[in-house]
Amino acid sequence: MSSNNFSYSLINPISVVLDKPSKDFQRGDFLKVIKKKNIERITFHYTAMDGRLKELKLPVTSSHNTELILAEGERVDGSSLFKGIIDNDVSDLYVMPEYKTAFLNPFDKGSLDFICRYLTKDGERACFAPDNILAKSYKLFHVNTELELYALGELEFYLVRDKGQNLYSILPQEAYHESAPFRKNGDILNEIIRLTSEITGAVKYAHSEVGFIETIESEIEQINGKQAEQLELEFSTKSIEEMADALVVGRWIIRNVAYQHGCLATFVPKLDENAAGNGLHVHLELKKDGKNIMRNMDGKLSEEAIRLIGGLCKYADSLTAFGNIVTSSYLRLVPDQEAPTRIYCSELNRSALIRIPLGWSNVYDLARVVNPHEESIFEGARRRQTVELRSPDGSSLVHLLLAGMTMSAEWAFKESNSLKLAEKFYVKGNSVQDEENISDFPMLPASCVESSKVLLEKRELYERERIFPSSVIEYIVNLLKKENYDLKGYERLDEIKRIMHKDLYC
Repeated sequence: MSSNNFSYSLINPISVVLDKPSKDFQRGDFLKVIKKKNIERITFHYTAMDGRLKELKLPVTSSHNTELILAEGERVDGSSLFKGIIDNDVSDLYVMPEYKTAFLNPFDKGSLDFICRYLTKDGERACFAPDNILAKSYKLFHVNTELELYALGELEFYLVRDKGQNLYSILPQEAYHESAPFRKNGDILNEIIRLTSEITGAVKYAHSEVGFIETIESEIEQINGKQAEQLELEFSTKSIEEMADALVVGRWIIRNVAYQHGCLATFVPKLDENAAGNGLHVHLELKKDGKNIMRNMDGKLSEEAIRLIGGLCKYADSLTAFGNIVTSSYLRLVPDQEAPTRIYCSELNRSALIRIPLGWSNVYDLARVVNPHEESIFEGARRRQTVELRSPDGSSLVHLLLAGMTMSAEWAFKESNSLKLAEKFYVKGNSVQDEENISDFPMLPASCVESSKVLLEKRELYERERIFPSSVIEYIVNLLKKENYDLKGYERLDEIKRIMHKDLYC
């Protein structure tokens, strides 16, 4: 192939056909793809308020009709997609494909698919749509800081399938980075990696996670008596808007691959009381002119990174309203489970709410340490530092969560006390070993109802500059209030399981 060097196997097949990166896709390009790949239909995808991808299938009947679809989009019933936010009498919305998101549907041969944006009757972005809220929040951040905000997410999930032969068993909570034959679902994970890489271009790695449940006990027939293995798909950093789409598409791919293999993928925050929960940890990265600015030349955290941490501390408790939206979320946020319970930041510590992980900031070309005979010097990116928020879980409304995190970042650069906040909430050392280190820090909400109260108290942090519409805040508050289970009142194990398993498809 040519100058663009699309020779790698996990490149988007459309880029291979057109010999150009996705950011350069034009409407006319898709007519070539349709002809070359014998495309029979176009599928529009869009994220609704439940956080899942929806779809609309449009047959390819002529070149004119295809251009019409791609140029003008189609209309949908917004009152069904945004129940409780828009009324029936003003429900029509346009869905317009974003060309750079195009991909060939691996689960529907003959379909050319797009991620769409919601537009109003006046051709403007619908202010209440989660992806548009994220776009508005990022524009505010970028204009006011002249910085770029990147993100990556870690999708943790359980694959639930029939039990096979009882060979090479794994002990509870000891499956981290396990390999075959102890890990049982490597073929499924390989397929997830391949498809997600082709479609999103953002997979960093995948592995077996801590959790392993030999036999699930549940009132739900689909999972009762079955085995569950926890896996993780981690993404590379992309612009925060692109990462939101990548995470939603990633969940869609994981569910579909699992279904084709006759098993179930669940992102439920807690599947078993004695097994690790499913987090959706989110890392943020600040860039200027495309370069990471999270560390200074001396290796210390930059002022910008410290401000970012301060903003997350300010918003942390209210962010649970978008990142922990079901009752079982708060069965995961308990001590001694590598999940946060209080608001503080720390380096490397996996029990901290905000973690500063290793970032290759003071080391480079590490291969030469273990391969001293290597002659070439690798001149790669020497700064890859991120800051990680560890409270969100598999129930997250991804676009709204990332929009809230973007608002926290913008607030951090606007408010002078963000640096003091970061210093105030910093813990040095191992907080797990020294409980006194964190006992004075504020607790995260302990239930959906508590989270709703915090969101109401802090709603101005989201509604400022008209980024989050008040209707969306009210919708989330009402959604959380419906999850009014009193976890302290449940002592019987079967009742706890009922609470956890009701959100199997969250």
